[in-house]
Amino acid sequence: MKEFVLIFRLEELPEANFPPEEMQVRMGVWENWVNGIIAKNILVSRGNRLSKESRVIRDKKLITKGPYVELSEIIGGYIIIRANSIDEAAEIVKEAPIVGKGTIEVRGIYAGDK
Repeated sequence: MKEFVLIFRLEELPEANFPPEEMQVRMGVWENWVNGIIAKNILVSRGNRLSKESRVIRDKKLITKGPYVELSEIIGGYIIIRANSIDEAAEIVKEAPIVGKGTIEVRGIYAGDK
């Protein structure tokens, strides 16, 4: 099996739009989805949430004080899963509940000569 990173891109932090009770419900749906991946034994890493602080350096020069193409984009976090192909990984991701508005990018992880 190959490994794929799922990058969660959000338009805004969900905490800004949902009251705590609703966030708890939405996060429960998210945890149920992750638990399903764990049960299928395809979760490699739960990853983590990323902070807003960042810098982009290109050619040894500071380019931006953030990795975002659009000011409204936030990288909410990532997880790593195993699947036989990127298409299979994309099918798994179609069931992922996003807390708020956003997208999920699926990218293969380079494995060298494997």
